Amino acid sequence: MRPSTWLPGQDQRAERLAGPTGEPWVKERRSVAVIGGGIAGLAAATALAERGVEVVLLEAEQQLGGRVRSWPVRHGADQVTMSRGFHAFFRQYYNLRSLLRRADPGLTRLRPVDDYPLQSATGQTDRFAQIPRTPPWSLAAFVATSPSFRLRDLGRVDIGHALALLDVDFPRTFGDYDGVSAASFLDRLRFPRRARHLALEVFARSFFADPEDFAAAELVAMFHSYFVGSAEGLLFDVPDDDYDTALWKPLGDYLRRQQVVVQTGTPVSRVDLTADKVRVEWESASAGAGMATVDAIVIATDPRTLPELIGERTLGADPRWRDAVRRVVTAPPFLVWRVWLDQPIAARRPVFLGTTGYGPLDNISAIHRFEAGAAGWAEEHEGAVIELHAYALPDRTGPAEVAELRSQLWTGLRRAYPELSAARIVFDECRLERDCVLVTPDHWAQRPTVATPDPRVVLAGDAVRTDLPVALMERAATTGFQAANTLLAGWGVRGHDLWSVPRTARQVWPGRLRRLLAQPGKLPRRRSR
Repeated sequence: MRPSTWLPGQDQRAERLAGPTGEPWVKERRSVAVIGGGIAGLAAATALAERGVEVVLLEAEQQLGGRVRSWPVRHGADQVTMSRGFHAFFRQYYNLRSLLRRADPGLTRLRPVDDYPLQSATGQTDRFAQIPRTPPWSLAAFVATSPSFRLRDLGRVDIGHALALLDVDFPRTFGDYDGVSAASFLDRLRFPRRARHLALEVFARSFFADPEDFAAAELVAMFHSYFVGSAEGLLFDVPDDDYDTALWKPLGDYLRRQQVVVQTGTPVSRVDLTADKVRVEWESASAGAGMATVDAIVIATDPRTLPELIGERTLGADPRWRDAVRRVVTAPPFLVWRVWLDQPIAARRPVFLGTTGYGPLDNISAIHRFEAGAAGWAEEHEGAVIELHAYALPDRTGPAEVAELRSQLWTGLRRAYPELSAARIVFDECRLERDCVLVTPDHWAQRPTVATPDPRVVLAGDAVRTDLPVALMERAATTGFQAANTLLAGWGVRGHDLWSVPRTARQVWPGRLRRLLAQPGKLPRRRSR
């Protein structure tokens, strides 16, 4: 039993959100099918199994992890791994870290990244390593030390509007920005151009989105969660090997010890809710067709699969819900290109570098600096394993455009790291994807929630609305636990506690000062394109 003073991180103001009360264990047989073995599905399956629920976890891919999975690839004699891109495990991802602790109580498979520089092609670089963690000193130190801010630029900033970043109260703040895009919010701020990109737009692009199509509320929430609302700082950890080896295989083994039936390579073909029980059907390439009859289901799939599984017949009695599901859209395409090089990079290069002004190149990751498998390859070949990302690509981007994109990314890499000017690509892996969630400026209250019109069906994933200022992997983990808690509460079983960064402003003075100043005018709504 953890002592009552236990905290999930270093922030003394982190909020514990008590789960539903009830019996410590299910008293009668209960069964659930969890559709999707990404972070949300893994969290839901874990939370249910730990209360004695019989769980079958169905994942279409051969590996667990969803959009954070990794898989083996072979190039000649070289057995290496590939993934869908670099992910940062921030210290304020409390619920994700709670999930990982099930298989790794000390989080020994995560290692800290010393710095997370953001570099412009003009040569200016913003760094976060030496910035104090605790707000407001973190913000003050960033502005004072960043080359992106100059004294004359600060005079142009709309102070009243900027204070909105410090005067928040979630979930109310989500609704305050209904219909407002991140671009409109940034326009009103009047931040210096480089500061706008490096300090704010980077959050929008981490969602693979153009700020014009991204919700201002999400931007404000992330600025709060990562920077001004949390004392965990803006630094993060990374796994010490590929995602499957370091994270998901151990968690899958934990689930099996909890008697969860884990089936990968098993896409669900049909969900039938017409009887008292829920019938789930699937088609496995290795085991053929299968079926389970369960008390409830957790749908933790990507946005494209969601409407297919909960179609017109399933939830036709509630047109508002049907419309909410239809409004879930995917973000623009993004490209992940991993290259195995015959030359090393300079020792001073960071693990992760955010970039601007290098064409479509958004960041550079030195995979061999933290993944054991990549490190072994780099040492054996005296080379490097580098990953390049390009986010928010034009909608028309397809396989025909990939060759040109790779050429531009290669040019950007050599501009940023001139020591690679003569480097040769030994082999490479490239992924053009378009299946991430786009959080649009539409009304927050109308987005799909964990609960659905059918009490036997709950949703989880980063497409699902939650009242907490969380996103990306942390939203997936949080809604996974919330989905399990919803079912457990309906059965009178005790749920699981959750954690959040402070949901309100850490200080009262920004709100008071904002009210003293002239009230900012109404923000422009989303512009038609």
